[in-house]
Amino acid sequence: MAPDYVPSQRSQYTALCTHCGSMVTLSSTEVRNTVVPESGHGNHMEDSPFLSSGDADRKTDFYDRNLALFEEELDIRPKVSSLLSRLVNYTNITQGAREHEEAENTETSRRKAPKSPNMGTLMGVYLPCLQNIFGVILFLRLTWIVGTAGIVQSFLIVLMCCSCVSTQCCEKTMLTAISMSAIATNGVVPAGGAYFMISRSLGAEFGGAVGICFYLGTTFAAAMYILGAIEIFLKYLVPQAAIFHASDHHGGDSAILNNMRVYGTICLSLMAVVVFVGVKYVNKLASLFLACVIISIVSIYAGAIKSVFQPPDFSICMLGNRTLVRDQFDVCGKTVLEGNVTVPSQLWRNFCSSGNMSSPQCDDYFNQNNVTEIQGIPGLASGIIRDNMWGDYLEKGQILEKAGLPSVDVHGAVESFGLYVSADIATSFTLLVGIFFPSATGIMAGSNRSGDLKDAQKSIPIGTILAITTTTLVYFSSVVLFGACIEGAVLRDKFGDAVSKNLVVGTLSWPSPWVIVIGSFFSTVGAGLQSLTGAPRLLQAIAKDNIIPFLRVFGHGKANGEPTWALLLTGLIAELGILIASLDMVAPILSMFFLMCYLFVNLACAVQTLLRTPNWRPRFKYYHWALSFLGMSMCLALMFISSWYYAIVAMCIAGMIYKYIEYQGAEKEWGDGIRGLSLSAARYSLLRLEHGPPHTKNWRPQVLVLLKLDEDLHVKYPRLLTFVSQLKAGKGLTIVGSVIQGQFLDSYGETQASEQAVKNMMEIERVKGFCQVVVASKVREGIAHLIQSCGLGGMKHNTVVMGWPYGWRQSEDPRAWKTFINTVRCTTAAHLALMVPKNVSFYPSNHERFTDGTIDVWWIVHDGGMLMLLPFLLKQHKV
Repeated sequence: MAPDYVPSQRSQYTALCTHCGSMVTLSSTEVRNTVVPESGHGNHMEDSPFLSSGDADRKTDFYDRNLALFEEELDIRPKVSSLLSRLVNYTNITQGAREHEEAENTETSRRKAPKSPNMGTLMGVYLPCLQNIFGVILFLRLTWIVGTAGIVQSFLIVLMCCSCVSTQCCEKTMLTAISMSAIATNGVVPAGGAYFMISRSLGAEFGGAVGICFYLGTTFAAAMYILGAIEIFLKYLVPQAAIFHASDHHGGDSAILNNMRVYGTICLSLMAVVVFVGVKYVNKLASLFLACVIISIVSIYAGAIKSVFQPPDFSICMLGNRTLVRDQFDVCGKTVLEGNVTVPSQLWRNFCSSGNMSSPQCDDYFNQNNVTEIQGIPGLASGIIRDNMWGDYLEKGQILEKAGLPSVDVHGAVESFGLYVSADIATSFTLLVGIFFPSATGIMAGSNRSGDLKDAQKSIPIGTILAITTTTLVYFSSVVLFGACIEGAVLRDKFGDAVSKNLVVGTLSWPSPWVIVIGSFFSTVGAGLQSLTGAPRLLQAIAKDNIIPFLRVFGHGKANGEPTWALLLTGLIAELGILIASLDMVAPILSMFFLMCYLFVNLACAVQTLLRTPNWRPRFKYYHWALSFLGMSMCLALMFISSWYYAIVAMCIAGMIYKYIEYQGAEKEWGDGIRGLSLSAARYSLLRLEHGPPHTKNWRPQVLVLLKLDEDLHVKYPRLLTFVSQLKAGKGLTIVGSVIQGQFLDSYGETQASEQAVKNMMEIERVKGFCQVVVASKVREGIAHLIQSCGLGGMKHNTVVMGWPYGWRQSEDPRAWKTFINTVRCTTAAHLALMVPKNVSFYPSNHERFTDGTIDVWWIVHDGGMLMLLPFLLKQHKV
C-alpha cells in the first residue's frame, strides 16, 4: 500500500498560457489523507496512484484529475471551461500591485466598491501635466531669466532642462518621459505612480530612497507655489496688505521675507484644511485653475502680436543709464511746468534735500546726468531683440543699467540707493538653471494618476510626451517673444519696480495686465493644492509598502482612505520651505529632489533593458538604453551645475535612506532589476572563474563548516561559527552544512526548520555565507554528499572544518568515531584541507578581546603554508 501523504502547507503551482502571454496562478487547498488500493478494479483511471478510493467509489469523472501533476492538485484541478474563464478575467497585476489592492480591499470591505478607473489620455495625463509644468516660474521668473542670461543663454538653459542639441536624442525631460513610458507599459501600473515604477524596477532600497526624495520634492514644490502666490498677492494684487514695512532701503529685504512667512503660513494652513476636508473639492477646482493657466498664456501671445502694431504704453525713467523705481513720482523729469512757472518735480525732491532750485543740495550723480524716458515695451517690430541677445549678470545690490545711454560716473558711495532698481541676489548661469528647472518638472503628473487611468499603458506615454512637446514649444517661443518685445532693463527688473510695480510679463499681455496677474495667482494656488494633494498619497503608498518601519503610521488615515497623518507631516515639511520665504532659494531644493527621481527613472529603464530579463516586455518600443543613460547623465550634470552642495545633500539623504532600508526595512521581493543585475553579475563571474586549482597567490580558505544539530534542531557547537567568522580576513567563501538523518520526502519540513536555525546562528555570529542542510539515510553519506557537491563552478570549498568527537571512547555506538574517520577519509580523497578545532566550546567569542598571548596551530601530515596563514588571518580580527 502506498504511504499516506499529508501536505504540510498550502502550495501554489503555475501554468503558462503560451498563446496569451500571461501567467495564471492557481492556489491549492489542503487535501485529505489518501489511501490507494493495491489492486485495481479494471479501470485504469480508478487505479491511478493520484486518485483516492473515495472518489473512485463515487464514480467521479476523472478526465481532468488525471492531468494533475501532484496530489495537491486533485481538488483544485480546473476543467477546460473553468480555465478559459480564468484566462478571460485575468489582469496581469504585479505582486506589489496586488499587495496594494489587498490592503485597500481590507480597509474598504465595509464600504461601497469604488468605481472603475475611466480617465483618458486628455483629462488624465495631458492636462494635468500641462497644469503642473506651467506655473510660477513661467509667470514670475522667466522674463528675469531672459533679461539676465540673454536670449542665447536662456535658450541653452531651456535646452538643458527641456531639450538637447543632438539629433540622436530628444529633451532631457523627454528622455525621462521615454524611460518612464517604457516602464509604464511593462505591465499594469496601479496607484503609486513614479514611486511604484522605480521601486518595482530597482528594488525596495532604491525605490524607498527615491520615493522619499520625490515626496520631499513634491512637498517643497507646494511651498514654492505658495510663495509664488503670496508674492503675486503682496506685490501686485494687494500691496497695502503687507504687515511689515521697511524703515529704510536696508530693511526692505527682511520686511519682505517676514511678510512672506506670515502670509505663506496662513495660506498653507487654509490649503491643508481644504485638502483635509475633501480632495473632491480640489479636483472640482482643477479645471478652473487650468483654464487660468491657458488664458494667461494665450494673453501673452495676443499681447506680443498686438505689440507689432500698437505697443503697450509702459515707459521707464532713466537717470543717466541707471533705472529708477517708478512708484514715488509721476513725471519723469527734473522739473515740471505749472502754468507758466517751472518748479521742481517730485523726482527732484527725492534726490535733493532742498526744494529751492536756486541753491539745490542734490545727489552728485543726479546733478551731472540727464533724466530720460524710454519705452519699456518697444514691441515685436522694434528690433530690441539685438540688444537682448546676450546676458548681463549682476552682483547683489548692483544697479540695473542700460547700455548705450550717456552717463557721467561719480566716484564714491552711491547716494539715494533706494531710488534705483537694483539686483536683490547675485546671479550666475548655474543659479538660473536651478531656478528654472522646476518649470520643467511635472512630467510625473500623469503617472501619479495611474490608478485612475482607464488604460495607463497607453495614456501615460502619449499624454506625457505630448505635454512635454507642448510646454517646450511654449518655453522656447516665450524666450524669443520676451527678448523681442521687452526692454532689457525691464526684463532684469525681477519685481517690476521700473514699470510702476507691475508684473513684467503682465505688461506685455492683452487685453489687460490683470489677466496675467489674476490668472497666475490662481494657477499657482491650484498647483499648490495639487502638490499638497499628491505628496501625502505618495507618502502613504511608501508607508503601505512597509519598507521603512518608522513610516508605518503614515499609511493610515480617515475611514475613506484619505492620508490624514501623511497630510500633517507634509504640511510641517512644507512650512520649512515657507520659512525660507524666498522663491529663488526654494526652487533649487526641489530641483535636486526631482532630478534624483528622474535620474533613477532613467537608470531603471537602462538596467532593465541591458539585462534583457524575460519580464521586461514594454509595449512602448521607442526607447533605448543609450537614451536612458544619456538622460541619467544629464540629470546628474544638472544637479551639480545648479547647486553642487544641494546635490551632495540630496545624495546623502537618499544614501542614508537606502542603507536604513537595507538594514532595517522589510524584505520585499518585487522581481526588481537590481536583483536581476546581481544574478547576471554572479553568473558572469562564476563563468569566468577557472575550474582548476587557483594560483598560489590567489589561494584563500574557502570553508565548508560541518555543524551538528541537537534533537531540537539547534546548533550544538556554535563556537565553530565563531572560529570561522574570525577567519573572514581571508575574504573567502563560507558554506555551513549539516545533515539530518531520514528520508527527504518525510523530512522536508524539518530541513527547512534546520536551515532557518543555522541561518539565525550565522547571523548572530556574523558569518557571511551560505547554508545547506541535506537529508540522508546515514550521516556519513550526507557528509560525503556535502563534501562532493557544495559550491558551484569555481566557487567551491577547499577546506573542511569540523569539531572533534567528544566521548567517543566511552560511547557504545561505533558511529561516534566511524563518522569522524569517514569524514577525514572523504576530505583526503577530495584533496581538501581539514581543520579540526578541539575544545572549541572554550574558544573566545566575538565580544572578547585578547591583546597578548600566542596562537599554536599544529597541522597534521603537511601544512602547505597554512601554519603561517591561519595565525595571520586570526590576528586580523579584533578579538
